[in-house]
Amino acid sequence: MSNKRDFYEILGVSKSANEAEIKKAYRKMALKYHPDKNPDDKASEDKFKEAAEAYEVLSDSDKRAKYDRFGHAGMSGGGGFGGGGMNMDDIFSQFGDVFGGGFGGGSFGGNRGGGGSQRARGTNLRVKMKMTLEEISEGVTKKIKVNKLVNADGVTYKTCSTCNGSGRIMRVAQTFLGAMQTQSTCHACQGAGKMIDHRPSDADAQGLKRMEEVIEVKIPAGVENEMQLSVSGKGNAGPFDGIPGDLIVVIEEVQHDQLRREGENLHYEAFINFVDAVLGESIEVPTVNGKAKIKVEPGTQSGKMLRLKGKGLPVLQRHNVGDLFIHINVWTPKKFSREEKEILEKLKNSENFKPNPDGNEKGFFQRVKDMFQ
Repeated sequence: MSNKRDFYEILGVSKSANEAEIKKAYRKMALKYHPDKNPDDKASEDKFKEAAEAYEVLSDSDKRAKYDRFGHAGMSGGGGFGGGGMNMDDIFSQFGDVFGGGFGGGSFGGNRGGGGSQRARGTNLRVKMKMTLEEISEGVTKKIKVNKLVNADGVTYKTCSTCNGSGRIMRVAQTFLGAMQTQSTCHACQGAGKMIDHRPSDADAQGLKRMEEVIEVKIPAGVENEMQLSVSGKGNAGPFDGIPGDLIVVIEEVQHDQLRREGENLHYEAFINFVDAVLGESIEVPTVNGKAKIKVEPGTQSGKMLRLKGKGLPVLQRHNVGDLFIHINVWTPKKFSREEKEILEKLKNSENFKPNPDGNEKGFFQRVKDMFQ
């Protein structure tokens, strides 16, 4: 399980906080722990990064919805996946939105870890991966073919003439904290500090070319439909020999032909005939990885629900396993012979066949209530 702190706790807001409240809380935290106000303070820098990561998720409606549902597992997946984290460039890129245009997306002075050029980051790739219940139950390693940008062979570089190799454009801005030196990424070289001097015919203006790559992806057991997992460094290569982006894997659950999923629990509709309901019978039901036999007791009513503990799906990053619920339905034939009708007519007048429910016969709503207790 993840040892990360809760994002709402980090920003000091409730789970019902709106967008404005989240932005205000982040602004306060960022100013308090900003590296320029706390030089050489590793603890403040860690809190600064932690607040930025929390804001990145909670300020995005899609990411926030996944976090509310899956927690940190929905952000990074686990089992071979990593969220990649945020570097200082990612964090300062938020400032143009949170603090206003005066910061220009740059930093509050300082050299942000020594200054100099920064390797440009490539874009993320997003792919859908179909998963059956059997695969979700066990976890699986799959190989997928991805068409992506890679660094072309034979490319050479020279110093960027716009920023003289620094990767930054410096300027002084007046802010509510006074005059502060700000930096922005060089638009000509995208912060790399270098430009292409020679490129082969198969490379584009950023020194990249498109190729197919087979990537091995490990999916942990218990993932859910539309959950997003990231494979660090397997996205498009960064321009000018930069840092590659990530491969985002979106889970697409294939519907089972007999079992219905509800979180970690599974449900199966079992149909039995009237005679088996009266006399009792052993029936075979499907499980996610095979079959199981269950006993239908004599006198079983239609709508009765049986439970096979531990026959559901594992919970992601936990040791819990769900259950399989079998819903018994007594099948009523629509056509019957004259002889069958005569037998039924005789049974119809029997006192034993007249409905006479006792206190043990539960209605639908009580059965649903019992299921979740």
